[in-house]
Amino acid sequence: MALMRTLSACVAVAEKAGGVLRDIMASGNLGIVDKGGINNLQTMADKKAQLLIVSSLMKHSPKATIIGEEDDVDYNTEEARALITHDTSSAVLDHACPEQWTELNEEDLVIWVDPLDGTKEYTEGRKQDVTVLIGIAAHGEAVAGVIYQPWYGDEGNYHGRTMWGVVGLGAYGFHPQPVPEGRKIITTTRSHMQKSVQDAIDSCKPDKLIQIGGSGSKCILVAEGIADAYLFASPGTKKWDTCAGEAIIKALGGKMTDVFGNPIKYDANVTYPNKTGVLAAMRDFDFYLSKIPADIMERK
Repeated sequence: MALMRTLSACVAVAEKAGGVLRDIMASGNLGIVDKGGINNLQTMADKKAQLLIVSSLMKHSPKATIIGEEDDVDYNTEEARALITHDTSSAVLDHACPEQWTELNEEDLVIWVDPLDGTKEYTEGRKQDVTVLIGIAAHGEAVAGVIYQPWYGDEGNYHGRTMWGVVGLGAYGFHPQPVPEGRKIITTTRSHMQKSVQDAIDSCKPDKLIQIGGSGSKCILVAEGIADAYLFASPGTKKWDTCAGEAIIKALGGKMTDVFGNPIKYDANVTYPNKTGVLAAMRDFDFYLSKIPADIMERK
């Protein structure tokens, strides 16, 4: 089936891209470029990881639409061709495609790629906040995703971890814990705490706030049951930041929308920013949604 074949390639290339991030970090030469301030940086790793991911997926799934975060990457080069991998994941291919997606063709798929989620954290050496994100959408809906953590584990004993999921099948590569009833732990941004974000959080009166870099890291906290909700009332994220995480959270029975409960659409022709923020939770989603002030996105 087209979905599972494509996802199997996405898992393999995400892991290869994670190796690129580790190698460039170890070299000490990140090649940092300022694309508009400290919160909009690009490194050599962003570009090379995307070159590997997109070049490989263009070969594996040529009829799919592939949209990457970095817009200044040339795939028609010897470097791009040298990076192509034809690997796939047997762990994915061992599973049957959920019936609701068996009729999907390759051309129905839109693949959203963030080759290095948490670039600011990468440049600061906060390696555990860094992820590789590849989400697959069909008919505007996030249906499958991969989150790869190149630096998973304890300091000095890092190893990669791959999380993947398909809506209607489940999520794999980690051990989610049940969310305790009544607990309210919210995860949000580490570096974009403007008034709209703070007011939305305050309206929910959380027991605890976890501030961490990278959308992928926040989705992991929700999927694993460490945080109860991911709330970001700001237009700061884009479709490649959320597609993979949304698919995995939905595969586990959770939900992700904008902060007003509207679905995030992932069609190929959508605007990239999530202009009305992000809200995700594994349970009690309606509680968090009910607490968001109607004018929250107007607060600066």
